Amino acid sequence: MLHLNEEEKKYLLDSIRSIKDFPKPGIVFKDITTLLNNAKAFGFLMNHLEQRYKSFDLDFIVGIESRGFIFGAALATRLKIGFVPIRKPKKLPYITISQKYSLEYGVDEVQMHVDAFANKSGAKVLLIDDLIATGGTAKASIELIKQTNANCVEACFLINLKDLGGDKEISKLTNIYNVLEI
Repeated sequence: MLHLNEEEKKYLLDSIRSIKDFPKPGIVFKDITTLLNNAKAFGFLMNHLEQRYKSFDLDFIVGIESRGFIFGAALATRLKIGFVPIRKPKKLPYITISQKYSLEYGVDEVQMHVDAFANKSGAKVLLIDDLIATGGTAKASIELIKQTNANCVEACFLINLKDLGGDKEISKLTNIYNVLEI
């Protein structure tokens, strides 16, 4: 079950609520809370991801704040490997490394503990988040992973907003898997 068929994709997409004009007019926000509170749909998604990644021989899963934590921690538990959070500045209590990235209105930053991969050089890592839009946060996260001499073997996103082109940027850095594309 490396990829979902169209019927399975429709099932998951139908479990995600669309909210018009949030957070501003013209935006259609994809609210994954309706997928998360549907035990059958969330279980189906996690079963799919477990089947896809169980043969990757991963060492860690990295989740991007905050919704990537949900999918990443659940998948790490199923695969019996470690989970590493990537967070906004000043949220992690130990020594961190940082990566800045550009936004259309300025600059933001993500951080990770300097010893996130238990000083395992060459650790095989999966990056996961709920959605990829322009790809800025994911690109910065991959750069953080590289700073630790780990290998981001794939970036996985529940939803790819393909018109925004972030997947094209990320595919230059690592393999990419989008469960759903809209």
